[in-house]
Amino acid sequence: MFSRGPGIAGAPVPLAVRMRPRSLEEVAGQRHLLRPGSPLVRLASDREGTQAAVSVILWGPPGTGKTTLAQAIAHSSGRRFVELSAVTAGVKDVRQVMDEAMSSRDLYGSSTVLFLDEIHRFTKAQQDALLPGVENGWVILVAATTENPSFSVISPLLSRSLLLTLEQLSDDDLGVLLDRAATDPRGLGGRFTITPEARAALIQLSSGDARRALTALEAAAIAADADLGTGRGVADGELDLDDSGLLDLGADEDDDPEAEDDTGDGDDDDASHGQTTPRGPVITDELVSQAVDRALLRYDRNGDEHYDVISAFIKSIRGSDVDAALHYLARMIEAGEDPRFIARRIIISAAEDIGIADPQALPIAVAAADAVQFIGMPEGRIPLAEAVVYLATAAKSNAAYTAIDRAIADVRAGAFGRVPKPMRDAHYAGAKRLGHGKGYRYPHDHPIGVVAQQYLPDELRDVRYYEPTDHGNERDISARLDKLRKIVRGE
Repeated sequence: MFSRGPGIAGAPVPLAVRMRPRSLEEVAGQRHLLRPGSPLVRLASDREGTQAAVSVILWGPPGTGKTTLAQAIAHSSGRRFVELSAVTAGVKDVRQVMDEAMSSRDLYGSSTVLFLDEIHRFTKAQQDALLPGVENGWVILVAATTENPSFSVISPLLSRSLLLTLEQLSDDDLGVLLDRAATDPRGLGGRFTITPEARAALIQLSSGDARRALTALEAAAIAADADLGTGRGVADGELDLDDSGLLDLGADEDDDPEAEDDTGDGDDDDASHGQTTPRGPVITDELVSQAVDRALLRYDRNGDEHYDVISAFIKSIRGSDVDAALHYLARMIEAGEDPRFIARRIIISAAEDIGIADPQALPIAVAAADAVQFIGMPEGRIPLAEAVVYLATAAKSNAAYTAIDRAIADVRAGAFGRVPKPMRDAHYAGAKRLGHGKGYRYPHDHPIGVVAQQYLPDELRDVRYYEPTDHGNERDISARLDKLRKIVRGE
């Protein structure tokens, strides 16, 4: 399960590192960046290292493959590859790379690929040191960042690079990664059986982060191995490694094809019933929960639980139970629900259930959605929670919502008539000859800005759609609306 690095006393290498793709073909997800002819594909496929290429900045959440893409380019391209981390490198290191890259170009006619991780941690002066090399083509910069480059990367460097945005991995992409790690000799080598429930739990807990998924799988494998009693020395840090560098689980009677059947009749009871006995330790969803020290939420983003939780969330806001609303918000966030989906439901709730009773509800909901889009998760949970608290504690009214539904019902039922002539457009030639606009009273010409006038068709002149409640701001609207209707309609 673990492999050692080079050297006599090499430490075990994490599963996420061992399973790093060796070529772009092995990369899961990010297909929009790996189409034939794309900048990354052209860079990786240049075996001679002489073709022209542009510098790129890879922007995306953790665990989406920024370092993986760079390493795949390093393995595939014929160019010289240098890797620096903005956490440890300084201006001196950058200038040294530039000098060596210039010499490599002049002596061998080959450019250098410089992978700079965490470029947002570089100061302006450190980023300025990159400009001559990028400008003159000494290096092809492949930079990675989890922060918006518009704010963390200097403009001259941005203008000389191509910004590529990585997306969170889908559940299918994560499933491919987990399945590969379970069977690949670099990973678990087929030594473990992963139940479908455990696989789904690992996907759920990873929230689109490949590194998190593989780390959780590794932790669960250790727990499963120890639970079976074959993890000798795992508890005290001693790992029994075989010649290939993988954890040697040992062999037992079930793994020996020559072992005698316990029943003495030579028949495999499981096989006779069409069942397969799992080989090696079994990774279950319970072991996954124990290994990552985190409770598993029974939440399927495409199933019943998805709809049940969002329904309870909306009903809790409508019912003014702020604690219940926050509970369901937390469940969705922890289950990896798309924050944009949550934000959309909050906006709908503000318009449907609060309405004009509190006119600030909708702007706050929209602001929360914009904030989530701008800053992402996990910080996005804060504006979402703020909007939920405001909506749950605000005065409620669905009067505007029911008003438009009643109006639409009338229109669909054919309850409409001709627009009254004074209300018709009178700006085109011949309109006045037809009587359009004749008799219209301009409200601003009157002292109180309201006049007696028929705006609805004759068939609907007395209809009422909007009936405000006595909740919150609508209490004031109700009194004002009575006065307006008396003046406008003469009621």
